[in-house]
Amino acid sequence: MNRLWMIAWMGAAALTACDSDIFVFDDAPAPPVDLDASYYAGVVTVRWRLSASWNGESFRVYSRRTEDPDFFLIAEVTNCVEGSCFYDDANIVEGATYEYYVAAYDPDSGEEAASESSVVVEVPPMDGPPPPQLLTVVALDGAIYLLWDDNARQDEDFSFYRVYQDGDGDSAFLVGETDSEAFLDERAENGKTVRYFVTAVDVYGHEGDPSALGQGTPRPDFHGEWLYDYFARPQQSGFRFRPDERSNPVVSGDAAERHVRLEVDANGWWLVPGPGTEVYPVGFETTALRCGPGADAGCTELAVAPTLGYVTSDLALEPQTTYALRVVGDDGATHYAAIRVVLLGFDQNDDAIMIFDWAYQLQAGNPNLAPGR
Repeated sequence: MNRLWMIAWMGAAALTACDSDIFVFDDAPAPPVDLDASYYAGVVTVRWRLSASWNGESFRVYSRRTEDPDFFLIAEVTNCVEGSCFYDDANIVEGATYEYYVAAYDPDSGEEAASESSVVVEVPPMDGPPPPQLLTVVALDGAIYLLWDDNARQDEDFSFYRVYQDGDGDSAFLVGETDSEAFLDERAENGKTVRYFVTAVDVYGHEGDPSALGQGTPRPDFHGEWLYDYFARPQQSGFRFRPDERSNPVVSGDAAERHVRLEVDANGWWLVPGPGTEVYPVGFETTALRCGPGADAGCTELAVAPTLGYVTSDLALEPQTTYALRVVGDDGATHYAAIRVVLLGFDQNDDAIMIFDWAYQLQAGNPNLAPGR
């Protein structure tokens, strides 16, 4: 009975307190949780999550260098998204170590509730990797292929490359990023000269100095064609010789009309004959597909294809080499053709790619590797 009386008395006292404002109930803000911080590209990002008891309070971010005795208020954050909050601190110095904590702040009461612990972030030196060297630009038909050396990769903190298209004045356009020493720009337009440079970025987001400029002009002709490895991009791995450029020679590697397709495995790069196609089993080392007027004195070409000794087996490929083929043309007759491998490499996705020039003799049975008229 005494217990029940005591409970009733406490309830009455509470009501009396509400009427007279004698008692003040503690409604302190809920502190932030899961505090974390990280450095990237000249900025320390401080992150935290809202407590389940959060009641709309703002947050104050405090920071200090670890050798300093006191923390300083550096920002007040009022907007959070889906329970997560962050603040980017760009007022930092390389080589310094910073400590952060965050407190929930109630402007009505002036109370703060600090995070359970602080976080420490070391800011590394902000120099990026050295620039790539030996930038080479290969003009293709409707595309440009770039490749460079691995000079920047020697930096122990190297991460990836950025490829830029150089504009007028100080402007530049980011074409893409890659962790490979090569890039295929398929947005280049025939007849328009494009200039490029490449930079390297380290694991901390520091971008190094640009490479030297390289330029190229895509153009439609029988030069600068490319195929992908059948096992990486089958729809762009097949090829059919065409009598002119009104039809796209690149076909699916599974297409019945293909003359050849490209396959790459651990043993190398292979030209695989399609239905009715024969290949000469030995390649010819050349400096160009054709040596016409104005060619260098040392220009070497395969002007006439062999007429005997063709096989249907896969053909191992080497750069700067011309290969002779016999194929069945659109007219159902046998035609001679040639593929000169310019480059075997990889694109920005590490997909194997072959860049090559080609010739197709329009006259059936003529082994001279020039278009018939």
